[in-house]
Amino acid sequence: MQSDKTPPISRITTVLFDLDDTLFDHVATARATLRVSAVALPFYSGLDFEAFYQRYSELLEDYHARFLAGTCTYEEARRLRFEGLLEPFWPAATAADVAAFAQASQRHYPRLRQPVKGALELLRALKPHYRIGVVTNNRTTEQIEKLEYLGMTPFVDALITSEEVGAAKPNPRIFEAALQRLQAQPEQAVLVGDNWQADVLGASASRIRPVWLNRFGAGRPLPHVTEITGFEPLAGVLGLITGTEPSLPSATS
Repeated sequence: MQSDKTPPISRITTVLFDLDDTLFDHVATARATLRVSAVALPFYSGLDFEAFYQRYSELLEDYHARFLAGTCTYEEARRLRFEGLLEPFWPAATAADVAAFAQASQRHYPRLRQPVKGALELLRALKPHYRIGVVTNNRTTEQIEKLEYLGMTPFVDALITSEEVGAAKPNPRIFEAALQRLQAQPEQAVLVGDNWQADVLGASASRIRPVWLNRFGAGRPLPHVTEITGFEPLAGVLGLITGTEPSLPSATS
């Protein structure tokens, strides 16, 4: 049963971050990639892009969960995701059409990657005073490359992936692995993440204080959980993450 109390704020030595849609702006990158990749599609001129992106987002979440659960490979999840995306908009699409669109997406996505606004500045401010870890449900090589491309590698002391650990958030094993790598006790760590189930509830169950990054105005299920809506202004966000100013209100309080 999920506790309704936040772990007490103590001296923080370690700040853990989720990566996708916390430090890395996956939503902005995915939207830009989908738009530029879709230009060549035969139905693009009449496309409702918001409906197209919404379906893509839902399929991505679904098949990523299947991949993490081990019910399909990464390649299978990718192929099925793009097949499911095109089917309602282009029923006559062939396997070759789907493959070409997937390849276009794969080509554009790396060059369109971008950080969440203020993320680099936050890491730069934290680095001299705290150990920094990234805890992510994804493949190790992909996340290493992403951190390097975004210029975040120098600020990260440890990258802990579900692939490496063999368990995905909210499983406590991945949080235990992160604490071990960074030589921290749960009460010395805080985790910043955007996913309520994986990050907030997962960290809480491991006695790590969570900070919820709520960039899109979702309702907060537990009002005691610290909430931020972005990484700016930097001073206020630093206070909320490290617990030096725990009384500062969130933007949606």
